[in-house]
Amino acid sequence: MKQITSVQNPFIKSLVLLQEKAKARKQTGTFLIEGQREISLAIKGGYEIETVLFLPELVTENEINKLIQNSFQLIEINKEVYQKLAYRDTTEGILAVAKTKSLKLSDLKLSDNPLILVVESLEKPGNIGAVLRTADAANLDAVLIANPKSDLYNPNIVRSSVGCLFTNQIATGTTEEIIAFLKEKKINFYSATLQNSTSYHTQNFTTPTALVVGTEATGLTQQWRDEATQNIIIPMQGEIDSMNVSVAAAILIFEAKRQRGF
Repeated sequence: MKQITSVQNPFIKSLVLLQEKAKARKQTGTFLIEGQREISLAIKGGYEIETVLFLPELVTENEINKLIQNSFQLIEINKEVYQKLAYRDTTEGILAVAKTKSLKLSDLKLSDNPLILVVESLEKPGNIGAVLRTADAANLDAVLIANPKSDLYNPNIVRSSVGCLFTNQIATGTTEEIIAFLKEKKINFYSATLQNSTSYHTQNFTTPTALVVGTEATGLTQQWRDEATQNIIIPMQGEIDSMNVSVAAAILIFEAKRQRGF
């Protein structure tokens, strides 16, 4: 088994770049996953694991082989190397290098009566992670990200989604591409916006449906408002006129789930 004990090792330096640079992740088609639960969810979600690095005092080779059934490179590292690569404060002693997945709309596999969430131009990894957790909780068909501002394999998104990056079907595209996709698939889409809107709970979400939300700061672009099946709004009874995007998405999603009988 290979052992690495220096943070100056070229392979370790390349992994630091994977953590820090979207460009490195894009060029190599790989990213880092930290933690047994996240690695397990990634494998279940069809992600291919290339390499596993571990601290022998915290996790055994036998435990790793039980976790990952397919062939992979195993590297034993020391605490200094682990701390250089680990993103979280809590220590689990295991990291994996995995291959990224295609995020093409054409690769989605939808049910006959899909329920989809569309988010436009989300930038904050914490918000993206929270949205993915909600999507997983509701077992949505897919999450579509229009005009993405962040690399999905950013370690902050992996961490904030608590592995739900791997449990959801996700695709990205421009607003135009996603609207065309929804129309082609005959999926009604409801845009959450302040303008020309009706209360969300009055709409029928039991047919093929996409719920569309934008950022709290700027909302959705005009095209979503102009082409929506219906613009919808969550009635606000306080002093402010918007709420966090992940909260708004959760309210809309679980109204649709209620209508569908959960």
